[in-house]
Amino acid sequence: MPLIYLKLGGSLITQKDKPETARPDVLARLTGEIARAREALPGLKLVLGHGSGSFGHVSAQRHGTRDGVNSEAGWYGFACTADAAARLNRIVAAHLLQAELPAWTVQPSAALRCEDGKVVCGPAETVRLALARGLLPLIHGDVALDSVRGGTIASTEEIFEQMAAQLPPVRIVLAGEVDGVYSSDPRRDPTAVLLKEITPLSFESMQANLGASHATDVTGGMAAKVEQSLRMVCALKGLEVIVCGGLAPGAVFHALTDLSDPPGTLIHAGTPQDLS
Repeated sequence: MPLIYLKLGGSLITQKDKPETARPDVLARLTGEIARAREALPGLKLVLGHGSGSFGHVSAQRHGTRDGVNSEAGWYGFACTADAAARLNRIVAAHLLQAELPAWTVQPSAALRCEDGKVVCGPAETVRLALARGLLPLIHGDVALDSVRGGTIASTEEIFEQMAAQLPPVRIVLAGEVDGVYSSDPRRDPTAVLLKEITPLSFESMQANLGASHATDVTGGMAAKVEQSLRMVCALKGLEVIVCGGLAPGAVFHALTDLSDPPGTLIHAGTPQDLS
């Protein structure tokens, strides 16, 4: 069975404009869809991650953790940010367990090491062992020790990228609040068009129009996420990234179970001619 990474975005599972406010109704439906996907595809290997939303991002911005930690006050903020991220993680884990999923949190910060904001060491080996035992490994955006900055923040996508080199997935699903990647910000531009496909060749012409996050997000907006996705699909042969909405019932289930006609936006490396 294929290995798939799924991220539940912070904007999807929390109210990002209300500090430390989860969306329990959305979480209950999403965990139900994950359970149904595992039933539909027995043996499906799935690594689950989630963003920090109005929990970790708010604390990280308040303390400037992403940019580095070099003072007593900064390290206190580092610890507060880790605590906030962990609080949301316990809420997500509780919903997964309630759906009778064998979710097991692999605390990222215990294994993460960064160099000037880049993840160079992560939890891949622990995740691999968990998958071999039939567990559903659960990670999340977290603080990390950094050899240059002292401390920093690593997003779920950045952790995924580092792990993917050692545990290559066939698909990475990034489920957020909007239905995919649009030609411009759909919450501000009523003429915005959903892009069904993005390749390295097509990205250059649209990059300037992609919106940033509306609420607090210390790990970048949509353009940064698409750039990172393109980097991954170019580095790993056969990998595709799906950016889709999780508010539409069934979208996440569809993204996990249908490898031929995914919802949202498909990001891939393009044809060999495109890469030459």
